[in-house]
Amino acid sequence: MTKTVNHWIGGKTVDGTSGTYGPVTDPATGQVTTKVAFASVDEVDAAVAAAKDAYVTWGQSSLAQRTSILFRFRALLDDHRDEIAELITAEHGKVHSDALGEVARGLEIVDLACGISVQLKGELSTQVASRVDVAAIRQPLGVVAGITPFNFPAMVPMWMFPLAIACGNTFVLKPSEKDPSASVRLAELLAEAGLPDGVFNVVHGDKVAVDRLLEHPDVKAVSFVGSTPIARYIHTTASANGKRVQALGGAKNHMLVLPDADLDAAADAAVSAAYGSAGERCMAISAVVAVGATGDELVEKIRERAEKIKIGPGTDPASEMGPLITAAHRDKVASYVTGAAAEGCEVVLDGTGYTVEGHEDGHWIGISLLDKVPTTAKAYQDEIFGPVLCVLRAETYEEGVALINASPFGNGTAIFTRDGGAARRFQLEIEAGMVGVNVPIPVPVGYHSFGGWKDSLFGDHHIYGNDGTHFYTRGKVVTTRWPDPADAPAGVDLGFPRNH
Repeated sequence: MTKTVNHWIGGKTVDGTSGTYGPVTDPATGQVTTKVAFASVDEVDAAVAAAKDAYVTWGQSSLAQRTSILFRFRALLDDHRDEIAELITAEHGKVHSDALGEVARGLEIVDLACGISVQLKGELSTQVASRVDVAAIRQPLGVVAGITPFNFPAMVPMWMFPLAIACGNTFVLKPSEKDPSASVRLAELLAEAGLPDGVFNVVHGDKVAVDRLLEHPDVKAVSFVGSTPIARYIHTTASANGKRVQALGGAKNHMLVLPDADLDAAADAAVSAAYGSAGERCMAISAVVAVGATGDELVEKIRERAEKIKIGPGTDPASEMGPLITAAHRDKVASYVTGAAAEGCEVVLDGTGYTVEGHEDGHWIGISLLDKVPTTAKAYQDEIFGPVLCVLRAETYEEGVALINASPFGNGTAIFTRDGGAARRFQLEIEAGMVGVNVPIPVPVGYHSFGGWKDSLFGDHHIYGNDGTHFYTRGKVVTTRWPDPADAPAGVDLGFPRNH
């Protein structure tokens, strides 16, 4: 029997009442295993109302109370990491090791939230004038919302809600309708940790739910991770409704390989960064820029490694790469490969038409490698979000940097070289928010913020780290003057010396 994933509102499961449901498939088999309730406007309003009611007390709760709950949540999350990884694999399709890695990266932000006291301690200046002190404090916003993508159904929500609730806000999450179960399980673990009812809520749905969150007057801020067109829409719409917004968009991450690089290390990095998690991640390396005469040898080394990748169900321990999330997405990814040659690309590996024996109806696609890709090709211009790696050629370092900087995306980038001077120039000259030096996927650790430039980020704040704390709080400056007790009216002596 197909299971149903419902909403989580006010500390409990709430059955959907809209009558609209979406299918959730097992990507390895193509079978619908679950249906997810889509929220109506009234159901979104109910979740926001629950969050608003909870904020009355949660916003005034002590840091000790908040962090003690988060410590308990962290312990529960650690105990249940295999279970959550299994939910991710069942609905997203990624292999179990990838899913476990996702949970581990989410745990980093829970760790950060457990130590939120340091980020919220404020500032104080005394005696800025005679008996005048100035204090800067940070306070929560109220009800905040998160809208998250399918590719990391546990990690990306954990980039948001632990910091938000640690800062004293209450939270409404609208996860991807393609793999919703992990978010509900996180809600259950938060409740088990002692989080008060209404502090964390989950509503599932489509554009109806999203638009209501963007326009709801009681939602004070919106966090989003997804494609660039939707990020732009989220930012424009929510901002027009007076909300604070951080909207992380798409990417076309480049890896510049200089002639002095260790080509074996560069090839290893390119394969893992391009094809890990089937390329369904915004920090995937999707374009390698080979400088000088390195291109032919590098492409051959990448091909040798890529051909050995074991593709199969995420539940199979031997699998290194699983299927794509949906059949429609698989077909879209394949179209970039089938049309590549006509646009001037050299197709080194063609993964279209790939199937897995015994799972022929799964959303399978193999590894694709395109060489000598012109910048006019769609495979280069678009964010493919699949296991397709483009290799471009540049004669010089300067030409390679100019090529990368001409991209409308500026999420992450990397350089592979043994030359420290070249690496230093690159990190200063490249127009991207995250840079790796001999590191192919430069995702920052939890206490540094994640975010890109240009069309990869809309809004002023990156996500998690110090930017996350600032996004989920607002500053207030208090200027205070108190009369000195020595100036008290005659007849009252509080024992202070009169020495001025």
